Amino acid sequence: MEKISLIIPCYNEQEALPIFFEEVTKVMDNIDADYQLIFVNDGSKDNTLNILREFSEKDSHVKYLSFSRNFGKEAAMYAGFCNADGDYVAVMDADMQDPPSLLPQMLEILHTGEYDSVATRRVSRQGEPPIRSWFARKFYKLINKISDADIVDGARDFRLMKRDMVEAIVEMSEYNRFSKGIFGWIGFRTYWLPFENVERVAGETKWNFWKLTKYAIDGIINFSQAPLNIASWFGMGMTGFGMVVLIYIVLRRLILGDPVAGWASTICIIIFIGGMQLFCLGIMGQYISKTYMESKKRPHYIIAESNDSGVKKVR
Repeated sequence: MEKISLIIPCYNEQEALPIFFEEVTKVMDNIDADYQLIFVNDGSKDNTLNILREFSEKDSHVKYLSFSRNFGKEAAMYAGFCNADGDYVAVMDADMQDPPSLLPQMLEILHTGEYDSVATRRVSRQGEPPIRSWFARKFYKLINKISDADIVDGARDFRLMKRDMVEAIVEMSEYNRFSKGIFGWIGFRTYWLPFENVERVAGETKWNFWKLTKYAIDGIINFSQAPLNIASWFGMGMTGFGMVVLIYIVLRRLILGDPVAGWASTICIIIFIGGMQLFCLGIMGQYISKTYMESKKRPHYIIAESNDSGVKKVR
């Protein structure tokens, strides 16, 4: 019999977990396949871990992994991939914004043999702040232009994948992870399943504007060298511009005998060029910091507790 593994990262989801668990078990019990629910507690500070313990005691399909601290959603998903043993593996959020009711349809599409994964994308952003939606759309357009990652506008992490694709993701063991980019970079045949945006059933979102901005910057740096190229081209352009200005000043002095006046304009130019230099150094610093973190080879996560003694506790 086929087996489906569902990976559910959790961070302070005590209000949403009971609702999600009831709904997802109802859906999975009606699918003709064995399944496991892998809940990854990402250092929650509320009652999430106790709820997961209760789930595991009353349902043998539940496996929970509890991190020693908050390592982030990317680490939680990677831990799930490393410990999932199903023929099909899905990632979904516990807040019900990834509807479990879509799982039977996603599995049916994979059974046709035409695709290796079924990914979901929101066709609307109803309930989301307009400014946030605008920046999100611009981000997807930008990263598709400057990188090899194929990321569809409105793409969610919620997707169902065949075993071969999951093994490819596990092999990409980089420390600085951006799963949306990884999914697109490794290729495989993907069917995009559209659905209307669903708001959280309970609790508060963990993603504010600044966290999303940082996430977007990480995605661009992890999958594109364009910022470095822009800094290089800007440096060459400013050098050329500086040479032209220098020649103009020398000729004016020799021909007209008139020194260039205006200390204010000089100061403005110095500040502008200095600011751009610092900006370009900042771009290079981001890449250097990523390389530095990769070179340390620190584990992506540390599991402090689990109801399965066979889990990979450090990776």
